[in-house]
Amino acid sequence: MTVSGRQVQLPSVEVAIIEAGSGGRPMMWLHGFAGGKEDYAGQFASFAAAGMHVVAPDLRGHGASEAPADEAAYDFATLASDVLELADELGWETFILVGHSMGGMVAQELALVAGERVVALVLVDTGAGAIAVDRAQAMAAVELVRAAGTEKLATLMAAAGVGPLDSEASRRLSESEPGWVERGDANLRNAGDAMYAAMLTAMLDRPDRRSDLAGLAMPTLVMVGDQDESFHRPSKELVSAIPDARLVVVPESGHTPMQEAPEAWADAMAAFLAELR
Repeated sequence: MTVSGRQVQLPSVEVAIIEAGSGGRPMMWLHGFAGGKEDYAGQFASFAAAGMHVVAPDLRGHGASEAPADEAAYDFATLASDVLELADELGWETFILVGHSMGGMVAQELALVAGERVVALVLVDTGAGAIAVDRAQAMAAVELVRAAGTEKLATLMAAAGVGPLDSEASRRLSESEPGWVERGDANLRNAGDAMYAAMLTAMLDRPDRRSDLAGLAMPTLVMVGDQDESFHRPSKELVSAIPDARLVVVPESGHTPMQEAPEAWADAMAAFLAELR
C-alpha cells in the first residue's frame, strides 16, 4: 500500500498531508505539539489495507504546512477549523478522528463544534484541560522561542539530552530506532516560532472542558501509555466525562504509544474499529 504526500490549499492556510487507501473509510489523524504528520506513518499501510482512507496533515505551523508569523493565528478553534476545511476539501461528510496529545485537544474542539461529522473519536495521551508541566519552565521555553526561535531551543534540548515527557520506552526507541532522535529534533526546528509560543501557552491556560465533553455522543477510545504518568489521570477524566468512552492503557509505552508499542496500539485501534462496523 503506497503512502503519498501532497500540499492542499485550504481557504485559510496551505497544509501538507500524507495519505493512503484513497476511497476507503475516511480517517483523520492529528499529531501532537511540535510533531508532524510522519508520527503516524508507520501505521498507515496496515490501516489502509484494512479499508481506511487515512490522512494525516501537518497542522498549521508544523512541518511543511504554512506557518503564519502572528501568534494570534493559532488557537485550538483555528486548528480545528483547518481540519474541518481539509475534510471538506477531501469530500468527507463524516470521518473517524484520531488525535495525539495536542492533536487530541484539537480533536476535542472539533468534536464539540461539529460532532455530527465525527463518527468515532480516538484520543491518545491527552486530556480535557491544561497540561500538567512545570509552568515556569514552559514559559521560559516560550520566551526563548520568542527571542531566538525554535532552532535555539532545539539546540539546547539536544545538548541536554532529555525531555519533559521522556520515559523508559522513549529512551529505548531512541537507542534502537535509526533516525528517531533526529526526526524529533527536525520536527522542533521546523515548528513555527509563533505556533510554538501560542500553542504552548494555550495548553498551559486551557480551561477544563469536561462539562462540555459530556455532550459528545460518538463512540470514543482513550489510549495512554503505561509509562506516561502525567497523562494517566487526564485520560481517566476523559473517560469519565465522555458518555460512550473506554480506556486502553498501552503496555511498555510512554507518550507516543503508536511508535513505542506499535503492535499493541494498532491492536487496540483495530478492536475499536471492528466494533464500529
